[in-house]
Amino acid sequence: MRNVDYKFWFVVGSQPLYGPEVLEAVEKDAKEIVASLNESGKLDYPVEFKLVATTADSITKFMKEANFTDEVAGVITWMHTFSPAKNWIRGTQLLQKPLLHLATQFLNNIPFDSIDMDYMNLNQSAHGDREYAYINSRLHIPAASVYGWWGDEKVQKEIADWQHVAIAYNESFHIKIARFGDTMRDVAVTEGDKVAAQIKLGWTVDYYPINELVDVINGISEEAIDEAYADLEKKYDLVEGDNDHDKYVHSVRYQLREYLGIKKFLDDNGYDAFTDNFQDLNGLEQLPGLAVQLLMIDGYGFGPEGDFKMAGLTRLLKIAADNKQTALMEDYTLDLRAGHEAIMGSHMLEVDPTLASDKPRVEVHPLGIGGKDDPARLVFTGAEGKGYDITLSYFDDGYKFIGYPVDCKTPEAEMPKLPVAKQMWTPEVGLEEGAKQWMRYGGGHHTVLTLTLSEAQLKQLADLFKVDFISIK
Repeated sequence: MRNVDYKFWFVVGSQPLYGPEVLEAVEKDAKEIVASLNESGKLDYPVEFKLVATTADSITKFMKEANFTDEVAGVITWMHTFSPAKNWIRGTQLLQKPLLHLATQFLNNIPFDSIDMDYMNLNQSAHGDREYAYINSRLHIPAASVYGWWGDEKVQKEIADWQHVAIAYNESFHIKIARFGDTMRDVAVTEGDKVAAQIKLGWTVDYYPINELVDVINGISEEAIDEAYADLEKKYDLVEGDNDHDKYVHSVRYQLREYLGIKKFLDDNGYDAFTDNFQDLNGLEQLPGLAVQLLMIDGYGFGPEGDFKMAGLTRLLKIAADNKQTALMEDYTLDLRAGHEAIMGSHMLEVDPTLASDKPRVEVHPLGIGGKDDPARLVFTGAEGKGYDITLSYFDDGYKFIGYPVDCKTPEAEMPKLPVAKQMWTPEVGLEEGAKQWMRYGGGHHTVLTLTLSEAQLKQLADLFKVDFISIK
């Protein structure tokens, strides 16, 4: 992610009719909430109190400032008292940052023995929230909503989860994807509209001939490869297997050459995601395997077979997930036995080890496709737990996110003759129903599997981009 000290602005809605004493109390309460949120340890990014907004002019000015302050990743609103929603129309229409409506109340109880009209005037969130939410709904504003008492851990976690979504949305407009070669010939689902991707998702997608990358790869020094090899030995098990020692070392070193070369090309030209294509490897000894895995560990996005949609999606979701247990995946082969139904995901060489449940091994084996030398790759077993598998498809009516919640598992037995990363999962709706709906909606075979991001967060992202989100349940 770019080096930006992101923060979130907090604005409270009210109106002048309450008088200065009430408005002073509103500001005092709001500042206490903001301070408590920041001190809770639950939020990864700070919240900054800005103002009690009582007029259309003050709200409009505030929203304009939020738009043009780069460090502001989003706006949090709270209707402490009743705030007439017409005041929010123009400012909300102008806002270009993510918006969270925190529907809360300063106190979490009704003081039965002391409640009076003064208390009622100061605690009107119950209907202030509905007035405010109505105008967002009427304006078709993709505002996220968190409901509950601000001091509860559940509410604080939901705010924190939304913060990560908001930052990913902001960063999406800085995602740049380098395509080395075109898409795989004759394949349909890897195609997409690059201009539409920039309009809807903010992604810049540029083509480069493979020879420009080869020149950079060939220019990597042996000393740099030595250093990378030593680092690899510290982190992973290097397993030579049946390979000749010199062949093994050469294969691993060549993948490190590709890793350093691709990284240099991306960094020098401002890209944070890329694609390759095994039909366009002229000048390379091996299809990048270990090289791609190491780059994804670093947080770069990747799309195989020229699939720039997956390159952008992996980068986007890695940002949202802080690069934790979120990885490119592909539906590969199936277990259709009753009681064992599962999908085995992999992708030849390029699944990244943020999903690993064991220590990855660096192995060298023939690939059987692409006609190049045997590539080194990281071999490991995937994770267990609840996850979400999602793809991005392009249709005549635009982009659509398609996904489903899944149960992730490890394989029932060892697979000694399949030297790739392996991840098993089953759609929660069931393999048969999940697969039938996935195909009916036009979901592709390239996906991103995350055990970190929730369906709610993914839906929030889709809403911000105003892209259809189809969740199969």
